[in-house]
Amino acid sequence: MSPTPGFLVWRLSMKWKVAVDRALAPLGLTHAQYSLLATLYGLQHDPRSAELPSQRRLADHTGLEALYVSKLARTLESAGLIDRLPDPADTRAVQLRLTDRGRSVSAEAVGIVRELMAELLAPLPADRQAAFVADLQALLLERGPS
Repeated sequence: MSPTPGFLVWRLSMKWKVAVDRALAPLGLTHAQYSLLATLYGLQHDPRSAELPSQRRLADHTGLEALYVSKLARTLESAGLIDRLPDPADTRAVQLRLTDRGRSVSAEAVGIVRELMAELLAPLPADRQAAFVADLQALLLERGPS
């Protein structure tokens, strides 16, 4: 019996998560923490994004549960990598901002993960890598259970 696509996606995601965890361990980061930091790093370097993202926006963007993002944000704040700020437009919301140290660590982590992804994708020819990414994006954009 052949493995199902769901099983293969799960196995690949677990393999990559473990690889990212190992690669980022010297920086004291987990894959989940990296996901939050890298997203913040990308948003804060996007000239079209002038506002600080809320925890909710990051949860929606990363696909992580809002409660988990809150927990990660508190951990990253304790490590001096982000600031959690009150949202002036919504007293219930919290905005997140990278600290100077957070920007530095994020930049280093993004570089490490880029190199790792190149290694992990190396078994695919270059033209298949682009198609693979496009296929994944199509599946993630597909309407269905989230």
